[in-house]
Amino acid sequence: MSSRALVFIIPIIVIAIFWMMARREARRKPDPTRKGFFERNGVVLGTVFVLLVGFWTLFLVALPYLYMVVESFHPALPPMKRGGPDDVLTTAQYASFLVNPINDSINWLHMGALLFSIIASIAVTALNFAICYPLAYYMAQAGTAQKVRLLMLGLIVPYWVNEILRAFSLRLLLASKGLINQALMGLGITDAPIDFLGNNTGLYVGLSYAYLLVMMFPLYNAIESLDKNQVEAARDLGAPWWRIHWDVVIPYAKPGIASGCTMVFMLSVGSLAAPQFLGGPRTLWFTAVIYDFFFQSFNWPRGAAYAFIMLVVCIALVLGMLRLFKVSLGEAIR
Repeated sequence: MSSRALVFIIPIIVIAIFWMMARREARRKPDPTRKGFFERNGVVLGTVFVLLVGFWTLFLVALPYLYMVVESFHPALPPMKRGGPDDVLTTAQYASFLVNPINDSINWLHMGALLFSIIASIAVTALNFAICYPLAYYMAQAGTAQKVRLLMLGLIVPYWVNEILRAFSLRLLLASKGLINQALMGLGITDAPIDFLGNNTGLYVGLSYAYLLVMMFPLYNAIESLDKNQVEAARDLGAPWWRIHWDVVIPYAKPGIASGCTMVFMLSVGSLAAPQFLGGPRTLWFTAVIYDFFFQSFNWPRGAAYAFIMLVVCIALVLGMLRLFKVSLGEAIR
């Protein structure tokens, strides 16, 4: 099978998957009170939106990914040998993720890096949800308009600074001689500096801080639309506060929770700056492995194969979690 055939086959598979998902959503009972897309935005503006999204999806998402997939099935060859008799399609780049081609041993290093990246990203997602949910509930249901504006401003203004600068600033704060360790020792809480960077505390703090707004806004938008009378009715019936959140707020905000958790997880597992600046000396993030293949060893086929493996594993994990919590894909992206 040639690379040209792959270019045609892979889009057909992707289109078939999305077609089956769309058919599944179409079989759901429609909401008669919900207006259609063009009814809400108008024909002209709706057409512009569709064309812009289509252009973005095709040229900035689909085609780069297709090129990456095709590249992953090529051997690692010098540029002058590309297209020659040695340039044949192979799955060796994918096999190298499981078996190290240098010594034919199991590639625990790279498999462990992917597993650690996924587990750490799940932990960051859970931490972000624990931080953002109470704040989003207060802003959407309990806070006054003035306090909400001040909180929103306080959340947004720090993100005017570049992500790399924010990560480097956190490194300075969490270093052995940084401000936090100096304050702890000055107050007599600790006798020696805590290695926040070596034990990956800085990594979790940095990733959580980097994608805080990505979790906050979906939660806020979901909880804001909740009728306050439902909360008041549950309170009047004697339900404790935790029961109100468990039985009323969280089920209603489940699509927003799924959307925020999905975006934070995918952005965290694909992050590069925060793990490099804030990770410990023994921390190996999977995106750093991919980066090294592309820009250090210039082994683009293997880097593309690793990137595609990470993409497939993360998408499968996200879809599995959505199914576990009974949230449809349409609800999560609404």
